[in-house]
Order: sequence, then structure tokens, then C-alpha cells
Amino acid sequence: MSETLQTANARDLERLHRMLRQVAGDDLGTLRRHLAARDEARVLDIACGECHEAEVLTDFAAELTGDPDGAVQLTGLDVRAREIANARKRFGRRRGPDNQRGKREFEFLSGDATKLKEHVGSDEDFDLVFLRHQNYWNGDSTWEKIFDQALERLGSDGRLIITSYFDKEHRLALEALQRLGGELLRTESNPETRALLTPGKSVDRHVAIFRRKDA
Repeated sequence: MSETLQTANARDLERLHRMLRQVAGDDLGTLRRHLAARDEARVLDIACGECHEAEVLTDFAAELTGDPDGAVQLTGLDVRAREIANARKRFGRRRGPDNQRGKREFEFLSGDATKLKEHVGSDEDFDLVFLRHQNYWNGDSTWEKIFDQALERLGSDGRLIITSYFDKEHRLALEALQRLGGELLRTESNPETRALLTPGKSVDRHVAIFRRKDA
């Protein structure tokens, strides 16, 4: 990866962190009360690729516990074995202080997200489920299976957050998640989104947060 692209990706992640705080908005109080009672925050990153956003997600979850040094466990899943292998090399399963961060544990699984129960387990739930740059219009039935199981993995007061590259795709994803039992709490456009070569496509162009309607 070129130095220019590395710099661009790093700035994208900084913007993503700000967008996570922004989209949580008025819901931050509820999330903080919920996570403050947990010994460890649990995060599931679906279709994570190499999971460049791992530290952003774990930092955000730790902030929600009220302790920046709080313990966070992140599980990443992707069908692309090579990218999962790269994520494992990058993050390993380290636990304990890492630079300025507190306790972190990372686990990366290679598998099909439409069969999430086989990889994560039907009895496991998460405080935060994340889908970065969901690809709804490249196989809507496939993504509805993923969305449905992602909502099922939310624990009590858990939240699902998605980001999107495109305007129309974001609208379609919001509609699908609401049909499947998600309650849209807030959606925000990223004012600093980085434009990509494809017209209308940009990094984390939209960010939205959901909870389960039956929660």
C-alpha cells in the first residue's frame, strides 16, 4: 500500500470515529448506562475484510463503557480467507495495554456471514454489531440474510451500525433493515467523506444506527 493511500485510510478512520459518535447522538446515554455495567464490551464486525477499523471500533466501545482503558473483545468475520489471515497477522489475539489503549482482544473468523450462527453461535450476543460499506444492491437477498442474522446477534440494548458508499444503496439498506425488525434511531451523512473514482461513491458516505424493535 502506498504512503498516500495509507494516509488517506488513516484520515478515513479518524472521520469514521467522529461519525460513530455523531450517529449515536442522543442514544449515547443509553449505551453508556448499558455498557458501564459490563465487565467487557463485545463487538462483532461482519464482512470485516482486513478490519482496518478494528481499533476505531474497540476505542469507541471502550468510550461507551465510560473507561477508555476498558476491556473490549472484537470478533471479525469475512468470507475472504486471505483478508482474515492478514487481519490475524496485524492484530493477533493480543490482550492487555497496547500503546495508549486498554485491554483489547481480537478474534478473526473465516466464514460466510449468511451462516452467521454456524460461526458465532446462536447463544452469543454483542453490544455493537458493525457492517462497514454494506453492499446491498450486489445481491439483496444475500444481504437480507446477513442483516437478519446481524439483528439477531444484538444483546439487550445492543446497537447495529452500518456505513454505505452510495446514497441509493444506503436507502435500500435502511428499508431492508426496518422490514427485518430493526428500528432506525438515526442516520447521518458524512460531511468529510472521501470521494472515490466511481461517480457517487465515497468512503463511509452515510452512517446509520439501529436497535431491535423487540428489544
